[in-house]
Order: sequence, then structure tokens, then C-alpha cells
Amino acid sequence: MMDKGQSQKLLEVEGLNAWYGAAHILHGVSLSVGRGEVVALMGRNGAGKSTTLKSIAALVPRREGRMDFMGESIAKKASHQIAQRGLGFVPEDRRIFTELTVLENLEVGRQKPRHWPDGQAVPHWTPEKLFTLFPNLGEMPGRLGGRMSGGEQQMLSVARTLMGQPYLVLLDEPSEGVAPVIVEQMARTILELKEQGIGILLSEQNLPFAEVVADRAYVLEKGQVVHHAAMNELAGDNTVRQQYLGV
Repeated sequence: MMDKGQSQKLLEVEGLNAWYGAAHILHGVSLSVGRGEVVALMGRNGAGKSTTLKSIAALVPRREGRMDFMGESIAKKASHQIAQRGLGFVPEDRRIFTELTVLENLEVGRQKPRHWPDGQAVPHWTPEKLFTLFPNLGEMPGRLGGRMSGGEQQMLSVARTLMGQPYLVLLDEPSEGVAPVIVEQMARTILELKEQGIGILLSEQNLPFAEVVADRAYVLEKGQVVHHAAMNELAGDNTVRQQYLGV
């Protein structure tokens, strides 16, 4: 899958630095994600994984570096402008609208259909298609977001992002804090999106989960990329795993 991913890059980041106040969190992070490719950001807590995703989505106070999405610079764009261009973000804390129903949450994220540069249609997501992808949501279209389990909220957050018809999705810790059955469903969802050509950059600490879904991995330590390899190579590298992942 590495050749497929590298053949058409959706996202290219080079020399990304980010700050929270005076705290310099990211130090020259560089990465890329291709069409139909799943790339994992691995590392311990505090390594800078979530900050990398938030920086790309313009959700940190200050960031610098080259960030090109679909061949256009997004380094100076606001978060809503980046979303309008087809880059979706699923935050770790979900951030669904608790006072809105499942269907209403989905409608909030709706954007128009998109096409790839070659004219091919990007997968067009509707509530009906999403209920096929997430059967649990299809059983509760009228339920308020605040009355859903954590795993159901996680699925709703992903579904709402897909209503934006994204070329690429930033996915922050999708397997954290949810039941194993939800983790399995999330893995199937990621593989389904990948099969349809959508790029995914996910922040993840769960190595077995990342091994199932990801093509490549970047390992972060103290806000820097310290290792980059195919996912199966990283999973089999005991030295790197023990040094940077603690497994």
C-alpha cells in the first residue's frame, strides 16, 4: 500500500512547529498521507500526536510550517476553511451536540458532494449510507446525543465528519476508552474508508489496532518524528517498540 499512498499525496506536512503559549510542543514534524492510505501517528502520552492533528486542522493557538492539502497550502487557513476544503477532523473528546438528535448531528456536518482531481466522485455520504456503515446509529436516529454511550458518541462523531464528504480524515485516538466491540467496528470502518480511496491520519497508542488498519506509521517522541516505517515493519521491530512505545 505504500506505493499506492505515495502516488497521489493528499496531505504533505513539512517542518511543522506548534506552541501552546510559551510551550513549544512540536519540533519540525514532517509527514504525508496518500489517497486510500491509512497512516498512524504512534507514541506515548504527551508525545505530540493529538497536537499534530490539531495543528493540521488549525486548532492550536500558534503553528508554523508547510502544510499542503490537495495541492493547496492550508498553513494560513482557519479551521472552518480547511474543513470546507474536505479535510475532516474527529476529536478525541468527540464533541457531539448533546441536545441534538443523531440525525440532527449528522445534518450539522453536511457538505456538498466532491470529486477527485481526476474527475472521479468522492464517496458521497448520506444518513442512509452511514446507518449501513454504523448499524447502531440506524437504530436510534431520534436519540439525543447526550443519551448515547461513549462508543455510540464516537461512531456519531465519525459519521458527522463523513457528512462533510472528506478527501481525508484526521482521527484522534479512535480506540481509546470504548468497548472492544466498538474498537472492532471502528477498525472495519477505517478499512472501508480506505477501500473507497479516503486518506486517514490517525493518532493511536493501541499497537494491535494500528497494525490492523495502518499502512505506514510515524513514531513521535517529545514532539519530533523519531521513526518512520511501514506498519508491519514497526510492529516487528522490538527495539523501536520498547524504546518509544513501551510495548
